[in-house]
Amino acid sequence: MKFLKGLSLSISFICFLVLTLNAQQSVKPYKNAKLAIPIRVKDLISRMTLEEKIGQLNVLLGWEMYDKKETISPSDKFKDAIQKQHIGMLWATLRADPWTKKTLENGLDPYSASLATNALQKWNLENSRLQIPLFFAEECPHGHMAIGATVFPTAIGQGSTWNPELIQQMGSVIAKETRLQGGHIGYGPVIDLARELRWSRVEETYGEDTYLTSKMGVAMVQGFQNNNLKSGENIMATLKHFIAYGVPEGGHNGGFVNLGKRELLQSYLPPFKAAVKADVSSIMTAYNSIDGVPNSSNSALLKTLLRNQWGFKGLVVSDLYSINGLRDIDHLAPTYTEAAALAMNAGIDADLGAVVFSEPLIAAVKSGMVKIERIDEAVTRVLTKKFEMGLFENPYTDPALARTMVNNAAAIKLARQVASESIILLKNQNQLLPLSKQLKSIAVIGPNADNLYNQLGDYTATQKRENIVTVLDGIKNKFPKDVIINYVKGCGIRDTNNTNIDEAVLAAQQAEVTVIVLGGSSARDFKTSYLETGAAAIDQKNKSDIESGEGFDRESLDLMGKQLALLKAVIKTGKPVVLVLIQGRPLNINWPVENVPAIINAWYPGMQGGNAIADVLFGDYNPAGRLPVSVPKSVGQLPVYYSFQNSSRHDYVEGTAKPLFPFGYGLSYTNFSYADLKVSKAEDKDQLSVMVTFKVKNTGHRDGDEVVQLYVKDEISSVVVPNKLLKQFKRIHLKAGEEKTIQFKLPADDFGLFNSDNQQVAEKGNFQLLIGGSSDHLELKGTVTLSADRLIK
Repeated sequence: MKFLKGLSLSISFICFLVLTLNAQQSVKPYKNAKLAIPIRVKDLISRMTLEEKIGQLNVLLGWEMYDKKETISPSDKFKDAIQKQHIGMLWATLRADPWTKKTLENGLDPYSASLATNALQKWNLENSRLQIPLFFAEECPHGHMAIGATVFPTAIGQGSTWNPELIQQMGSVIAKETRLQGGHIGYGPVIDLARELRWSRVEETYGEDTYLTSKMGVAMVQGFQNNNLKSGENIMATLKHFIAYGVPEGGHNGGFVNLGKRELLQSYLPPFKAAVKADVSSIMTAYNSIDGVPNSSNSALLKTLLRNQWGFKGLVVSDLYSINGLRDIDHLAPTYTEAAALAMNAGIDADLGAVVFSEPLIAAVKSGMVKIERIDEAVTRVLTKKFEMGLFENPYTDPALARTMVNNAAAIKLARQVASESIILLKNQNQLLPLSKQLKSIAVIGPNADNLYNQLGDYTATQKRENIVTVLDGIKNKFPKDVIINYVKGCGIRDTNNTNIDEAVLAAQQAEVTVIVLGGSSARDFKTSYLETGAAAIDQKNKSDIESGEGFDRESLDLMGKQLALLKAVIKTGKPVVLVLIQGRPLNINWPVENVPAIINAWYPGMQGGNAIADVLFGDYNPAGRLPVSVPKSVGQLPVYYSFQNSSRHDYVEGTAKPLFPFGYGLSYTNFSYADLKVSKAEDKDQLSVMVTFKVKNTGHRDGDEVVQLYVKDEISSVVVPNKLLKQFKRIHLKAGEEKTIQFKLPADDFGLFNSDNQQVAEKGNFQLLIGGSSDHLELKGTVTLSADRLIK
């Protein structure tokens, strides 16, 4: 009996092994998680038709893909996209704004967003032949652009913090909130240099400087990705916009750019190169052309430089409909088929908008204009990222986590901190700020004092009122109810009809102090019409308040509407006035600087901006934001960035060539001194490092932050170079009377230039090291001499 029982068990075990082996053999290699990703990708591609391959390269507009009724379900348009186009990616599925026509009522909150992406993913996996999971790409420049997500300051404010570590924390929160709702790819960060301030998208950038932008861009990439795309809390970052999008002729968004190769290499490409070294997953091409070659068909940039020289392994995606533009705007191609061939052969892997990489690309392959090997290369990049993210094994998210973790207390606290660190004190005559908390009456005036969306900036979704703290809210939060806080709008941003300046003046007269909040607006409304790309169509007859944000380029930088008239009337009362600027780009504030005793710049400070501004106004936070752009006195000075090349730079007939406020500028409620500079050098044939040490002391009576800045000036060079360049910075906190020793280590790169052969070289000779708290207030000066030319690799 024991023998028979043992035999029975052995037979059962053998049967189990056979069944297991058969089951393993029946699993397609691409579905076997134990195999290496390249093997899985190769197997999957071998099973795909041409149409299925090209479907993976298309990114459709996502907000049309779900129906929200009693339940959330895939739309007929989505089902057609899966079954007929074999679509691989959707964009902005969770976006809610006037362009998408999604509101709080018909859009998706975090919980329903997770349900929606799960429903779409499920239908796709159950109704497509190969069950390839979808990618959901979302806009994420200063928060996930979705209802209920945390809204941080726009990038120009992020840049003003001069705190990459803080921005990395912010990026992690944005990534987590996006991923919990089903997103996989975040469009951001924008690392264009903003050197044309009439351009509408200055607010989306980290400013004018190469090094500051590089540090901030890398911080966002690391926050988004965290080297762990399988975590369920991280997303792929997508750099925008490759390349030189922020310096268009005349400030026209997407306009022509005419830069030399050296200037591209020296100033505009380094932020992208730094992010590629940080293993960024995706890069988006820009709409513009450079010297007549559109970025969407520039193989020298997309293949020779990006792939071959830099070793980029990720995806290159077009900006929305930019491949269409090769035919419709640039007139390089007579048909979409030829436009598809130009873009694909130049190195673009995915078509945002999915017009050209569809039937036209199929026709281009069948006619021989595009080789199937190039298609397979692009598909390999898409599929590799899907496998790296673990979507074949874990395609869904947990709606319960989305409900509780998006815009939670920790995220709100961080939004307030980023806003606080971004605020720049521009003027503080006779130490009017901080204001006393013993005040009994305050007038709060201006079009941006209590306007939710004017405070949030472009690329912001519709949000609930209770989630946003305006300046008026923030001031009220500081005082008991018996303190009189009288709010009067006064005027609009652009509207010159609906004004109540007399009422505003009366409020100022009756108050001990007035806080007036002026500036700009990127707040889109349902009256505005939009281009296919989502940029605004300017309507000279029906003027909304919006004067900034994508598509709203300016010919002047003056305060619009009746704002200056309102300010002058309030100042005329003789009462103390503090001007708060909420804006997307530097505006003309020549008169305010001469006549208003205290001015702070908050850019678009996000959902907690009102609390952060009130903290600064009443001394609960000592401001330490620094300008990431130079503030001009006139548009006639443009461009007016600090790192102009060594050349003739002299005053105009009408006035100075210097900006109103320089790059790196910002005041504090305390003072700082610099001393004891020491410079040492370690140099041999293989290595160069320069060690710089010095002391910074808080000489005032308040604790505060200082942003220590180090600039390098090349005294003699083989080609014309910038007069000085930021190469190191650090935001430090010092208690009153405290002194710290700061140390910077400069590698060869910090002394490099691109010579006449476009080789990056640190040339022998003398370099000045300039250290201080602003680009034009450099208290310490040292010199280091390099003994030999050094090629930088």
